[in-house]
This record gives sequence, C-alpha cells and structure tokens, in this order.
Amino acid sequence: MLERIKVAVRDLIRPVAKKIIGVNPNTLTLLGLLISIVAAYYFARREVFVAGFLLLIGGFLDALDGAVARENGRTTRFGGFLDSVCDRFADAAVLIGAMYGGLTSFSSFPSIPAWFPGSLAIVGSLMVSYTRARAEAAGTSASVGVGERAVRMIILIFGAFFNIVNWAVLFVTIISFITVFQRIAYVRRTLK
Repeated sequence: MLERIKVAVRDLIRPVAKKIIGVNPNTLTLLGLLISIVAAYYFARREVFVAGFLLLIGGFLDALDGAVARENGRTTRFGGFLDSVCDRFADAAVLIGAMYGGLTSFSSFPSIPAWFPGSLAIVGSLMVSYTRARAEAAGTSASVGVGERAVRMIILIFGAFFNIVNWAVLFVTIISFITVFQRIAYVRRTLK
C-alpha cells in the first residue's frame, strides 16, 4: 500500500518538478533541511501546529528534490548522498526539538523521563537508515518495512496537528524498531 501512495505522490509532483528547471535539486534538499530545523525550533517552543505545518513543507521539498533531479536529468550519486545525510539531520533535529519542548513526556507515566521516548525514536530512525545502507554495502537491498521516513514524518505531522506529539513519537519509535527487525530478517534471507 505504501508503494502505491509513493507512486501517487510522485505522479502529483512530477508536473511541478518538470517546471523547476533553474533550481539545483541539492538546493531544495538543503532548504528542506533548513525548514525542518525551523520546525524543530517551533517544537521546542511548544508551538506544535506551526511545527507540523513546517514539517509538511519540509516533507514536500524532500519529495520534490528527487523528482526535480529525475525529471530534469540531474540525478547524481552525491545528490542521493546529500539527501540521505540531510534527512538524518532533519529527523534528529525535529525529535530533539520535541524533547526539549517536553512534548515527548507522558503525564500518566511520570517515572519515564521525557527524553527517553524521544531518544529511542532518534535511535530507531537512524537505525532504519543504517540497516538499509549496510545492506546496500553488503550487496543487497533492504527497502522493506513499515516505518520508512515518509511514514514517520506523516505520523509526526499528524501528531503535531492533533497536539499528541508524545503519542506520535512513541508510534515512530515502535514502527522504527519493527522496520529495523524486518530489514535484518530480510537481509539475513537474501545474504545466506
């Protein structure tokens, strides 16, 4: 199902991407990172609706940069590398902003420190990317699992819009670790 959504989004973005000729896709990547850092700032200030809106814009730019590169014949290995690195920085910044703002705490579980769910979400998010990168370095692909970056960002955006960031972060943590284990199992089968 996620693959069908990805295809639908690509089809929607393609006409826009074809018209963006004079902009380097890497510029869009860096702009997306900057907007995500600003979203992190608003999470830290507990202005969650603004943060969610900025995440939405950042997510659009994250999809647009690759589409612009593909549609205009400007794909490069460096562009893919830069996009991946910027995505990791953006993920960590957003979650750190939410932790700093106290948005990852659960009042019903006061013994769990507010930083703990956010820290697990950061580790899980980074490990999703890392398992894929290591699989590719080992000679296979690991683009499997329920918690790819787009899904995690959508969850955080909804969490911001509905002012349930703590639950969104918890859900991101859970699906991130599920995805890591799905990828480990997949790579184990393919590299035997």
